[in-house]
Amino acid sequence: MGQYIVLLVVAAIIFVFILIVSFFRRYRRCPSDRILVIYGKVGKGIDTESRSAKCIHGGAAFIWPVIQDYSYLDLTPFSIEINLTSALSKQNIRVDVPSRFTVGVSTEPGIMTNAAERLLGLTQQDISNLAKDIIFGQLRLVVATMDIEEINSNRDKFLAAVSSNVEAELKKIGLKLINVNVTDINDESGYIEALGKEAAAKAINDAKKTVAEKNRDGAIGEAHALQDQRVNVAAADATAVEGENNAKITIANSDATRREKEAEAERKAVAAEKVSQAKALEEAYAAERKAEEIRAQRDKATQTANIVVPAQIDKEKVEIAAEAIAEQTRRHAKGDADAIFMKMAAEGKGIFEILSKQAEGFEKLVKATGGDSQSAVMMMIADKLPELVKTQVEAIKNLKIDKITVWDNMSGGKDGNSPTSANFLSGMLGSIPPFEELFKMAGMELPDYLKGTKKEEKKAKTNISDIEEIKPAKQSNKEDKKNDKKEE
Repeated sequence: MGQYIVLLVVAAIIFVFILIVSFFRRYRRCPSDRILVIYGKVGKGIDTESRSAKCIHGGAAFIWPVIQDYSYLDLTPFSIEINLTSALSKQNIRVDVPSRFTVGVSTEPGIMTNAAERLLGLTQQDISNLAKDIIFGQLRLVVATMDIEEINSNRDKFLAAVSSNVEAELKKIGLKLINVNVTDINDESGYIEALGKEAAAKAINDAKKTVAEKNRDGAIGEAHALQDQRVNVAAADATAVEGENNAKITIANSDATRREKEAEAERKAVAAEKVSQAKALEEAYAAERKAEEIRAQRDKATQTANIVVPAQIDKEKVEIAAEAIAEQTRRHAKGDADAIFMKMAAEGKGIFEILSKQAEGFEKLVKATGGDSQSAVMMMIADKLPELVKTQVEAIKNLKIDKITVWDNMSGGKDGNSPTSANFLSGMLGSIPPFEELFKMAGMELPDYLKGTKKEEKKAKTNISDIEEIKPAKQSNKEDKKNDKKEE
């Protein structure tokens, strides 16, 4: 069973291979010297009618097996010799027109189809004979429409008429006229020969006439030439003499001009030499002046490099140092200012905290006194009373009584008392502001239990009078101390 399968596969492969090879072999390419004619079922043409063949020139096509086949038409031109004799012309004179026509299969689309329909399968000889018959008929027709003079003298017109008529008929069978060459034209009656003799005689007579005219013209021309020769010789002699004289004059003028120009040239040369010398001196002076200027510039540059540049450098150094010091001072001042600012900010913050706490304490004190702010102030003053008394005592506690000297004008004091140290001390104590006055200065009233009795008021008055008596001695003591300090 496996062998049959293998055989079937091999057979299928061989069949496919043969089919592919057949397809490739059916693809035909058309060479340039041939026309590929495909016939069979080739489709429809432009007029939707079935075509008899499909012609391809310079290409390729696939030839379907069974339904199509192909063949070639050769495009090689062939020559046909036409020996037309006894052709009747328009003048009823029979002429012989031997000629040669070159013909080939046309490659125009419509004409190729005509060739495929009428020439396919024919040999070249058969095609040549068919074309020969058509050419004979058309050539006789053209000769019958023209005179012998026209045929003989105007060959271009004759050939154009032959080409037009013959090519139109050859296209019907698929051929194209390539070239026409008429070798000679003769007639049986000798008319063309007589025309030739007439033309020859006319040409001979014209030539003889021309020769005689030329001989006459030659003799006349010779006489005129001799006359012109004599006249021209005489004129030439006169002109020669005149020319010699003019030449002598010209030579004399030329010599004078030459000498004049030589003198002018000499003068110009001397002047040019002097100008050159002056210019050379001027250039030398200019060069020396330029050299001096360059030397001065060099000296100036040297002085600038030795004096100005170091001074400029020192100046820049001083400026840089001053800028550095200023920058350092600015930074130091900025640091001090920042430190002072921070210190003041800290102190302000501390004072703010102290005042805030005092305000909070005062607020609580006012609340403790039932909202009476005056009572709250009185409590604060009562709290500070020991400190006030201590401050008043501190003012005189360090005084040494044995070192105090009192000067006075020896006049009796108030109440007839003499100035003594006791009076001085009493006056000092009296100079301390009483508590009642301090309270009044603060806008408050001292309580009655702190004001004292009348006896105390009397004693206070006595102390005040004693202190007033001691004041002059105190002032003199201050002046003595100032004098001592000045002497030191």
